[in-house]
Amino acid sequence: MFSVILIWLYMLFTCYVIGFVCIRILTGRDAYQCRKETSYLYAGIGAVTVYAQFFSIFWKVGLMANLILLLICILCVVVFRRQFLEELHTCRLTISPIKVVFILVLFLVFAYGTSTGVIHYDTGLYHAQSIRWIEEYGVVPGLGNLHSRLAYNSAAFCLSAFYSMAFLGGQSYHCCAGFLAFLLALVCMEAFTKERIKRPRLSDFARLTAVYYLLIIFDEMVSPASDYFMVLLVFYIIIRWLDLMERKETLYLPYALLSVLGVVVLTVKLSGALILLLVLKPAFMMIKEKRGKEIFRFLGLGVLAVLPFLVRNVILSGWLIYPFTALDFFTFDFKIPKGMAEYDAREIQVYGRGFSDVERYGEAITDWLPEWIGSLDGTNKVFLAMALGGVVLLILLAVYAVLKKKKDMLDFLHAAGTLAVCFLFWLFSAPLIRYGCVFLWLLPVLVWGYLYVKISPHLDRFKIYFILLAVFGLYKLSAFGTEVYKGASARYLIYQKDYENFETTAYELHGITFYYPVSGDRVGYRDFPSAPQKAEDIFLGDSIEDGFKDVIHS
Repeated sequence: MFSVILIWLYMLFTCYVIGFVCIRILTGRDAYQCRKETSYLYAGIGAVTVYAQFFSIFWKVGLMANLILLLICILCVVVFRRQFLEELHTCRLTISPIKVVFILVLFLVFAYGTSTGVIHYDTGLYHAQSIRWIEEYGVVPGLGNLHSRLAYNSAAFCLSAFYSMAFLGGQSYHCCAGFLAFLLALVCMEAFTKERIKRPRLSDFARLTAVYYLLIIFDEMVSPASDYFMVLLVFYIIIRWLDLMERKETLYLPYALLSVLGVVVLTVKLSGALILLLVLKPAFMMIKEKRGKEIFRFLGLGVLAVLPFLVRNVILSGWLIYPFTALDFFTFDFKIPKGMAEYDAREIQVYGRGFSDVERYGEAITDWLPEWIGSLDGTNKVFLAMALGGVVLLILLAVYAVLKKKKDMLDFLHAAGTLAVCFLFWLFSAPLIRYGCVFLWLLPVLVWGYLYVKISPHLDRFKIYFILLAVFGLYKLSAFGTEVYKGASARYLIYQKDYENFETTAYELHGITFYYPVSGDRVGYRDFPSAPQKAEDIFLGDSIEDGFKDVIHS
């Protein structure tokens, strides 16, 4: 836990400074208006994620990457020292002692949760190995030929490698998912003010949903799974987007900056890619105001954010977006065969539906959907029914808005419509709950919540909302408290729980020791490099840096 706290303090410093400077440069005089809804910390997380990906293309992500960023941060503090002092002075005047205590308590609670818990199955399968490849080599051509899941490129792994501190010689820490969870918890705190409890807003319903998610993943966020990164970022984007809607923000900047963070979400996990439909609002605003320079500036930012992700995809697999084979532009020796990529894509989709037999790919929706619904727990069945009903209700609201010319509903319809498209894309592709729970939960919460807030003015909102909040809070907090108490231990008060490691068999290729598991398909972090099966001699050259070719060309 103490190690996690130190790393988080380092993350707070580097992300805040980088985010502060990025927003200042991008927005100039409008930085103050943008700071809450975009957050210097989140802007910094996005910028550092892009930086780590770029760095991995040229060198391993370790000591040198951190020293360069730290030097940049120090120079930024010196150059912008007056602005930083003004910001610190504002924070001192606006943050009450009680709020400081709450923040510290949350900081310690989430640091503890990030120090121990359940390591995700896929972390032992490929997350840990992916992160170690980035720590040791950055990116290696054709790495997916050694193990196809190592081609599942995610910006989350680059960020995890950057802050893992493995270069210090101890364990490789995995603190980033917990850090994002802590930051989201701070955002959710805003729903529990006296004013908001008496008169809840739509964004507060989204905050409560985020609290529900945080309670669920509290004992899992120790794992660096990309699902957590994506969901936590989407929750933040939607909450802040709703905040802007509720205050009727007319500046395009906050919306545009959140849209850039949406591009980062795409690089974390493709199941969140359609959140980019939100970009339509700031794009329309800039076109309407004839801001040509700003349009090109933010288009450039979007390209900059996605470029290293695409480059890493090509180097790791030979495909622009692996395992999506429709975009077939390259003929490298290290390119993963099309058949293998297509099999991988089918396996992901079938697994997302809860099956392990790839032969079930292509089944009619009437065959697999009832079986998938039957496998859901009671809570998610309710959410699914509300989400499907929410899609119908959203269509009716859209028709009503058109017939009655309700322009004031456009922002809500855009935000809810984006979530509806994301939900339907997830549902009909690979509907594993952890891939898209944020869409399954937020869509009905927003649509039905809008109906509650806008179309029920005669109800005593305070009493109903307070009762729902009290019941929800008592139930989840009691279950959460019991779970944390049962798993409480002083074992990880200093260090974080390490990656799980499994028994392996060693063999040599070109004088380099490789590993594969004695049983099962997981290896963990320690035995490196490894794959689930013993690899053939697929070296492109004489060293790992030269890369790997597919079996057909070996």
